[in-house]
Amino acid sequence: MPQQHGPSHQEITPATTTSYGQVIEYIQDRLFLASYTHPPNAHTPFPYPTQPSKSPTKRSARAQQGPAPAPRPTRVLPPVYFSIDTALLYNAFHADFGPLHIGHLYRFAVTLHDVLGDPENQGRYVVFWSNADSRSRANAACLLACYMVLIQAWPPHLALAPIAQMDPPCMPFRDAGYSQADYGLTIQDVVYGVWKAREEALVGLKTFDLEEYETFERVDMGDFNWITPNFVAFASPQHQPTTVIAPTDPLHATLPRTLDDVYRSKLPQPFKNVLAHFTERNIGLVVRLNSELYSPSYFTALRIKHLDMIFDDGTCPPLKLVRKFINLAHEMITVKNKGIAVHCKAGLGRTGCLIGAYLIYKHGFTANEIIAYMRFMRPGMVVGPQQHWLHLNQGTFREWWFEDCMKEKMAAILPSTPSRSTAANRQRLASNGQTFTPPNGSQKRAALGEIKMNEQQPASEARLSTLGVHDENLPAPTPGQPRKTSKIYGGGSMRRPHVGGENEPFDIHPDTEIVSMQQTTMAESESEGEMALRVLGSRKASISPASRRHDGKRRAVSCTTTTTTTTKWNDPDGSDIENRMVRPDEAEGEVAAAAAAKERRPKTPGSTKSGSGLGGISVGKSRSPSRRSTDGKNGVRKTSGRVGSVGANAVKSKA
Repeated sequence: MPQQHGPSHQEITPATTTSYGQVIEYIQDRLFLASYTHPPNAHTPFPYPTQPSKSPTKRSARAQQGPAPAPRPTRVLPPVYFSIDTALLYNAFHADFGPLHIGHLYRFAVTLHDVLGDPENQGRYVVFWSNADSRSRANAACLLACYMVLIQAWPPHLALAPIAQMDPPCMPFRDAGYSQADYGLTIQDVVYGVWKAREEALVGLKTFDLEEYETFERVDMGDFNWITPNFVAFASPQHQPTTVIAPTDPLHATLPRTLDDVYRSKLPQPFKNVLAHFTERNIGLVVRLNSELYSPSYFTALRIKHLDMIFDDGTCPPLKLVRKFINLAHEMITVKNKGIAVHCKAGLGRTGCLIGAYLIYKHGFTANEIIAYMRFMRPGMVVGPQQHWLHLNQGTFREWWFEDCMKEKMAAILPSTPSRSTAANRQRLASNGQTFTPPNGSQKRAALGEIKMNEQQPASEARLSTLGVHDENLPAPTPGQPRKTSKIYGGGSMRRPHVGGENEPFDIHPDTEIVSMQQTTMAESESEGEMALRVLGSRKASISPASRRHDGKRRAVSCTTTTTTTTKWNDPDGSDIENRMVRPDEAEGEVAAAAAAKERRPKTPGSTKSGSGLGGISVGKSRSPSRRSTDGKNGVRKTSGRVGSVGANAVKSKA
């Protein structure tokens, strides 16, 4: 091994002789990753590569007959060492120590390019080194691997290959919570999360603004970060009043309605930055997950919609709420082309649950990948049991995406049902000749006995209760979530856990929030495509022939049955005309009157032939769902198996 130039062994201090570690070659003969117990210098041993010896083979013997290859030059210049351990610090909330965020990666890339491009370093090895402790080694290895994936466009397996067998292995990253760490993330999770986000065009350094990132990440400047081009995660603003400002309130006239009004307002600087930035960056919806700490009127006055989807601090959201959020977010992003801002008290735990659920739903991340990627964009996201919740429900979120895609495909294939009826179709004949009268619409008609779930919760909501993971399998919620404080920006001190009092920039409410669940019922429609999807999936046996129209209204489809339903009435004067059978060939005048008198005589179900168009129950024919439309009105279609001319000898109902 070539020796470096320098003083003799007797002049080396004991400190430098104990500087040792591990050196990994990342780019052949150019870039190395190393860890040392002491800062390296010209006397630190370095494993210069040697010329490999080849075993004698026939091919090599024939090759030796030609001109001998030029020997690889031996480098005598010492390597170039650089480190970021003291320059790029991770501000810990509690016992967490990484991964370093995208701003750190940007600054590391600038430093690395300066070292590689320096003419004085031409022909010298470049060694990116860190301290030998487990946390520094993990952050350095993760940062270099993310650089290779995000900037050099390496595939993740090549970026991970050099560090896969580090000895000792790198320490896994942990969450920012105060409880015991029971869920770890590896460097592989971070690298694959960043790579997946790059492949989905969710992150890139070409459009990254380092100054904006480092400014608005601060508590005293707004405490928000862009997770993707469509999602912003931020901490809750805090300002009085906290209720909706009514138009009759004198304060309503002072609400800022333009960007200039925001800059001229007397709002706290963090709240002012949030309102101005969201207005400039086309945010269309703000979702609040914690209790009220500000008035939503400040957002609505700027034409930004505001929605409360509140659930307890330190807990995981119910799947019905997650499904509603995903539907709203998908429409806002794909249809309205606007962004979404989500916040809880600190913008870390509950916020990460909902944003992470949508990104798994839309882009197919795994739970580990999305947690790691969100922490790469905003350190501390997803805390404690919420990590397990994302892991346990990731399959459900991906299944929702598959179902929604299948609905769209089936809706494009199946013929659509007209939403409005025409005058010509208001009076139609059924397959057995009886007249079909659409329901009135002014009165909601109850479903008949054999049709179930029409008046219960929709089938899509019913399936939500069977999906996901039961609550008893989830870990207990962790009270008291981590908070950023403004003290970290005073003298460059580390990020401290929240203790309340003087550490908070505003009036702070208690950390643990016990608030009630506030949400609205999901209004979903089950189309023929979803019905077909359930049949193809064979997940659940069909319990009803009920289906739904594309416009969300319920209707019944015919089914072949042999059950006879008895309908009794006393109609001496013919007042119950809606439940009577009228032959299509009846005429006006005396002929019609005679026919009507004859029709009043009761008939048994077997007195006429099936399909003759007169009277009784037809079990030999059924109509397709596309022909049994209720013309856009609520109610249940009468079929020949339920209503007909039944005489005194009719059998009793089996319902």
